[in-house]
Amino acid sequence: MNGVSNFFAILFLLLSTVVFGQSTSEKLKREQDRLEKKINDTKLLLSKSQSNTASSLNELKVIENQIAFREQLLRNYDNQIRGAELNVQKKTLQIAELNEKIDGLKKQYKQLLVYAYKHRNKYGKLMYLFSSENYYEALKRKKYLERISEIQQKQFLAIQQNQALIKKEIEAIEKEKKYKLLMMGEKSKEKAAIEQDRIKQQEVYAKFKEEEGALLAQLREEERKKEVLRNQINAAIKKEIAEAEARRKREEEARRKAELAKNPTSTAPVKETETIAFTETKEAAKLSASFEGNKGKLPWPVDKGSITEHFGKNEHPTLKNVYTNNRGIDISSPKNAQVRAVFDGEVTSVLSIPGAGKVVIIKHGNYRTVYSNLKDTYVSVGTKVTTKKVIGSLLTKDKQNMSIAHFEIHHVVGSNVTCLNPSLWVSQ
Repeated sequence: MNGVSNFFAILFLLLSTVVFGQSTSEKLKREQDRLEKKINDTKLLLSKSQSNTASSLNELKVIENQIAFREQLLRNYDNQIRGAELNVQKKTLQIAELNEKIDGLKKQYKQLLVYAYKHRNKYGKLMYLFSSENYYEALKRKKYLERISEIQQKQFLAIQQNQALIKKEIEAIEKEKKYKLLMMGEKSKEKAAIEQDRIKQQEVYAKFKEEEGALLAQLREEERKKEVLRNQINAAIKKEIAEAEARRKREEEARRKAELAKNPTSTAPVKETETIAFTETKEAAKLSASFEGNKGKLPWPVDKGSITEHFGKNEHPTLKNVYTNNRGIDISSPKNAQVRAVFDGEVTSVLSIPGAGKVVIIKHGNYRTVYSNLKDTYVSVGTKVTTKKVIGSLLTKDKQNMSIAHFEIHHVVGSNVTCLNPSLWVSQ
């Protein structure tokens, strides 16, 4: 009996180990797929730019991203290789334990066979039963003989199952070893690719180091355009807030007049409703809650791309001690890429800023998403949009084969507007 129970304990341990190992392995493979997709996006961008002799700072940023993604992928491969090694070690120990248990089961089975041989004829069993002193003892002896037969069958089955389990574990070890070799091969390829990326990075970096004066002038001009963009976006959102407040007051006045018309003798002042900007309808409140519920799961405003300037303070890629401040994120994308809404909503503003392209602002309840640096827009104020609906295409600078999508998220509470980090809202 101990052998049988031990067998099932080992079986449970094996199954639980397999499930845990599979969940970890699957998580690493999902991470591998995510990184490979990001690397493919950066490779696409760089392959487009290589056809153009004029390199850009965005190309340098994309190369940096590609190196970072490749290094993350190397760490992922290392984790998968270590996981495969641990699996081989665990399975080797489990096979040793199974072999030890199977030896014990065989000894017990041998003893059962010897017992069965000694009581191999039906007369021996009958004599064993008839030699009982009373009926109840005979009944107990009968159950005992049946139990012996049952244990014998279970022992035989346990031996067979152990042998099958050992065979399965050996096959799993061979599979893990092959997978480990595959990962080591992929790791070597990535190391070589990183070295090539670093060589290209240094070439582009050296080119821009020779042009620091021109870069500073270019940076000042870009910062000036960003300031104009910020002011225009702020003015558009504040205008919308003011219009919403004016609409609320008109509705409040109409309600007050309606109350007076019903009761003209009343002298009691009508209590004004509390101002709650942009949650004036159930639909707006529901949309806000839905937008919040999709934090970290929103699609990107472009189908393919790589974030080349993050939210907040960003160090310049070539100029020392020079930083830029971003109220959103910049995504380097293929030339003239199409821009899409990240969530259901309504277009509240379409702006045109000289030298900085066009801007579309979409309202999602108490939230606003802002899409800048557009060449063409396919929507107008009041247009209802759905998730991933194309709203325009990106502007492209002369002699460059990349476009930059500037994307912001704002949270509106009353008259206060807060810029949020889009990287925390879009899926990664």
